[in-house]
Amino acid sequence: MSFTVENLEFYLMIIVRMSAFVYSAPFFSLSNVPVKVKAGFAVFLGLMMANMLDYTPLSYSGTIGFAILVIKEAIVGLLIGYSANICSYIVGFAGQMIDMDIGLSMVNVLDPVAKVQTTITGNLYSYFVMFLLMATNMHYFILSAIFDSFTLIPIGKAVIHPSMYEIMVQYVVDYFVIGFRIVLPIFATTLLLNIVLGIMAKVAPQMNMFVIGMQLKIIVGFVVLLLIIEMMPQVSDFIFTEMKTMMNLAIRAMAPK
Repeated sequence: MSFTVENLEFYLMIIVRMSAFVYSAPFFSLSNVPVKVKAGFAVFLGLMMANMLDYTPLSYSGTIGFAILVIKEAIVGLLIGYSANICSYIVGFAGQMIDMDIGLSMVNVLDPVAKVQTTITGNLYSYFVMFLLMATNMHYFILSAIFDSFTLIPIGKAVIHPSMYEIMVQYVVDYFVIGFRIVLPIFATTLLLNIVLGIMAKVAPQMNMFVIGMQLKIIVGFVVLLLIIEMMPQVSDFIFTEMKTMMNLAIRAMAPK
């Protein structure tokens, strides 16, 4: 696409959607990436996308109409990026549940992916998923999704359908299902440990089971985490499949009928 005054506003709309996507998508929105790098990357992606699209005049009336178009494109980019980013919260939820079971829930650190305070295991799982996202080239799929969105959702033609509510409800269901499937080995182990400690408390009431139980839960929890660490690729597959589903549904929910 040639750079002329007529198609400048069309190009700016592409930049708005790309910028909102870069600031909300997983991997690209990491807080330790400088803001100037994100802005430059968004402009670079916008230039690439502008050369692949055919120029179509935008229809709007006055400054308010142009502002509405800008807001619509920003919402499209934010929802596409955020629909993938919220899937990474599943491992944080699972990590918090694990730390509640093994007794490390009071130790909080900053999760650079979700930008919230999380527990040690949740932060560990978030790093694992992010590393596997890069190792499996999932970030390329995320980029291809935003590129394809310009075909399904032309510039200025985005419509928010009521199905977006159903998509979020289905995500909440998958959020708990996948999260509890990750937590299940630790939960089952600590449940058996609590049963054993309860029997020992009846057999030998003179023993302080509170002190023994805290140490045993941490030790057993670390052992189980070590044994199930090889399951992280399968866990990442669940997360990445959910990302693909959410991004696909979000794009189709905003596409004009």
